[in-house]
Amino acid sequence: MTRFALTIEYDGRPFMGWQHQPHGPSVQKAIEQAASKITGEDVLVYAAGRTDAGVHALAMRAHCEIARPIAPFRLMEALNALLRPDPVAILACQPVADDWHARFSCTARHYEYRIVNRRAPLTWDKGLAWQIARPLDAAAMAEGAAHLIGRHDFTTFRSAHCQADSPLRTLDRLDVAREGGEVVIRASARSFLHHQVRSMVGCLALVGEGKWGPADMRAALEARDRAALGHNAPPDGLYFVRADYPGEKP
Repeated sequence: MTRFALTIEYDGRPFMGWQHQPHGPSVQKAIEQAASKITGEDVLVYAAGRTDAGVHALAMRAHCEIARPIAPFRLMEALNALLRPDPVAILACQPVADDWHARFSCTARHYEYRIVNRRAPLTWDKGLAWQIARPLDAAAMAEGAAHLIGRHDFTTFRSAHCQADSPLRTLDRLDVAREGGEVVIRASARSFLHHQVRSMVGCLALVGEGKWGPADMRAALEARDRAALGHNAPPDGLYFVRADYPGEKP
């Protein structure tokens, strides 16, 4: 039995999310079905994160175990062939130790959120970014984001359906930068609560529009109440960028 680590890129628009769903397609199911066809085995795939419907990934990490002897390159090529035409690609595949786990061995997860800040409708980026027509003050958003850095009770920024045992999380990074016609928000932590990034981005957008002041981010955080949430950003602009593991270079 060989455990393989996979690096996966996908466009989340056609899927109900990473995880198996009874009411629609998932990225996990697409890869498991392809792997089962290749090997004739019941293959289970475990990921570093569980992205929601419409959320994308640039380099999701996952692992699976296969009993049949197969070279990593051959497995990657076969998976990519069978995954077509779904917008899912296996970028890398390598054998790992039996105790390497895509979720539990992960030491940090990194997300990026893209806001296209313009009045003209989206064409190429439709479904791949959140469009906000009103000019955003990225500097004010960055000031507001700074209030959330560190270890806090993130109940306000947590989905009502979140299954985590505790709302306490340590947010290592929450940067806001204007890059041309876009405002890009980058978040890093060992783990996130369900909807945490989208909830933080939604409130930062209110700061950028001038509807909230930067200090309102801290007030929302300290409320520890979902009712204090200003807005939940749509999934379109959210990307799982990468996952970190011991012994691997970022």
